[in-house]
Amino acid sequence: MDFNDSPEEAEYRTEVKAWLATNAKEYLSPPPLGLTEAEGIARSKNWQAKKAAGGYAAITWPTEFGGKGGTPMQKVIYEQEESIYYLPGNIFTIGLGMCIPTMMAYATPEQLEYYVPRGLKGEDVWCQLFSEPAGGSDLAALRTKAIPDGDDWIINGQKIWTSGAQIADYGILITRTDPDKHKHKGMTMFFLDMKSPGIEVKPIKQASGGKGFNEVFFTDVRIPDSQRLGDVDDGWNVSLTTLMNERLSISENAQRGVSVSLIMELAQQLEDENGPLIRNKAVRAKIAEWHAKYMGLRNGRYRTMTALSQGARPGPESSINKAVNAPMLQDIAMFGLDLMDQAGVMMDPDLAEFRRAFSEGYLGSPGLRIAGGTDEVMKNIIAERVLGMPGDIRVDKGIPFKDIPTGPN
Repeated sequence: MDFNDSPEEAEYRTEVKAWLATNAKEYLSPPPLGLTEAEGIARSKNWQAKKAAGGYAAITWPTEFGGKGGTPMQKVIYEQEESIYYLPGNIFTIGLGMCIPTMMAYATPEQLEYYVPRGLKGEDVWCQLFSEPAGGSDLAALRTKAIPDGDDWIINGQKIWTSGAQIADYGILITRTDPDKHKHKGMTMFFLDMKSPGIEVKPIKQASGGKGFNEVFFTDVRIPDSQRLGDVDDGWNVSLTTLMNERLSISENAQRGVSVSLIMELAQQLEDENGPLIRNKAVRAKIAEWHAKYMGLRNGRYRTMTALSQGARPGPESSINKAVNAPMLQDIAMFGLDLMDQAGVMMDPDLAEFRRAFSEGYLGSPGLRIAGGTDEVMKNIIAERVLGMPGDIRVDKGIPFKDIPTGPN
């Protein structure tokens, strides 16, 4: 692949640079410390609205969905130029990267006409209601029930580790609708208003101090059948669209915190008795190894984006990115703390190196190895669906869900 810009790409890059220089100049410096959650949300919504107005919120989306119908390389160029700015946290990743693409595949034209533009402009935040306490990374073990009641469905159950549920306006929800079928059948997908009666959201505070994950409880929540996505009992196939987009989205956004470039910058600034640590052969070898992995991941993502531009949906190869990237970011965060020695334990952003990015990254990076599927799940997907190896023995295969043992008798 030739990574030099074509004349058309060079022209587009110039256009992007000029737009960012005008519209993102307030983000040339890090954001002020001590922002409240409400202030952070407002900053994120403001930036999303600017991008939508400028035509950069969904570069590769079809024009009928509010996108520019652009090429994957135009998206890459924009992301490269945007990365030099200290932009607000993106609270729309789940909505625009996972939920709304699923809506595009299964919702009605009237629904898309209403929800897609609002999501694109940053008017609505979406969450994904998949994981459950007893299921771990096994989505098909879900027990949240949806029971038909006339033209509605009544939902009872619990979800956990739901990112952004505390600020979400809408969500997509996978439920169990027929326990007499085996676990990968009898599931149905819906979308719903997160302010519906009977929904309770409880934030989960993390070791890093963050509270982006949540428990969500459903007690007799009523959803109209018009908000069903896909056929009844076919929710597993609908969820595959979301899951493949999720793994791609996680891979795209993981470099926004701790990264290869950040550990390189740290090594350039820190010194020992022999000078800057970047001159240390052991440090250089570590960084070189991570840089090689990062370049491989980047090129793999470009290949996936090319497939998407040709009408394909994200495939199992997205799992490769996640299986490599999440452990690598955890290793980088740990190495950064080692380089800083005792200073690495400081959490005061006014005093800590890089405003405690490495300590926060170290505490938060294990979550990346769980979100979107654990390391083990990713490796099974790669083995079975990419390499064509035999599948794991599954003792619950073909058994009606209601007959699967749940614990000691």
